[in-house]
Amino acid sequence: MRWVCAPCDAREIVILKIVQAGDPVLRETARPLTPKEIGSAEIKQLIQNMRDTMYDAPGVGLAAPQIGLPLQIAVIEDPESILDDVPAQELAVKERKPVPFHVIINPVITRAGEDMAHFYEGCLSLAGFSAVAPRARTIRVEYLDERGKARSADASGWYARILQHEIDHLRGALYIDRMQSRTFTSVENWNLFWKGKPIPVSPPGAPKR
Repeated sequence: MRWVCAPCDAREIVILKIVQAGDPVLRETARPLTPKEIGSAEIKQLIQNMRDTMYDAPGVGLAAPQIGLPLQIAVIEDPESILDDVPAQELAVKERKPVPFHVIINPVITRAGEDMAHFYEGCLSLAGFSAVAPRARTIRVEYLDERGKARSADASGWYARILQHEIDHLRGALYIDRMQSRTFTSVENWNLFWKGKPIPVSPPGAPKR
C-alpha cells in the first residue's frame, strides 16, 4: 500500500495480489454484476483498486478473476506514455494506438471478424511468459460502464486483442488455451531469440500441439 496526495485529494493506494495460473478462480466462469452492485461503494472502490494494481504491475488490462474475484468486470488502459517507447513500425504492424482508461462490466462479444492477427501475448497471471495467440483483428463488444450505462465498442488491432484477452478471463480462459504452443517462451528468451523477428504462424489445419 502507498499514499497519493494531490490538492484537495489524499487517498490510500491499495495494490492487490495478482493470482497466477493454477489458481482455480482463473478457470471459473465469472458471474455478471447486478445493477445494484454496479452502483455500490464496494464496486467503486474495487475499480479504483484494480486500476492502481494495473498501473503498478504494469499492464494494459486487469480482470477481476486475476485478483481472486469471479466477477464480470475488467479495467483497461493502453496509455500514450507506454507507446512512446514502442518503435513506430511495431505500432503500425500491431495497429496499436492509445486507449483511455475505461471499465467493462458484463461484456459480450457480439461480432468478430474472420481476419485473424497473430502476435506474441503475455498475461499478468502468467508472469514471465509469452506466446503467439491468434485473435480476431476486429470485434464489437457490448458492455456496461462503471455507471451501469450500456456501451459498445468497435475495436480493431491491439485494442481488439486487449478486449478479447480480458473477456477470456471472465469466461475462465487464458491465452495459453489459444496459443501456438511451440511459440511459448519465457520473456527472457523472447528478448534473446525472438524479439524483432517474424511472427511464427502455424499453417491452416496444423495441430496446436
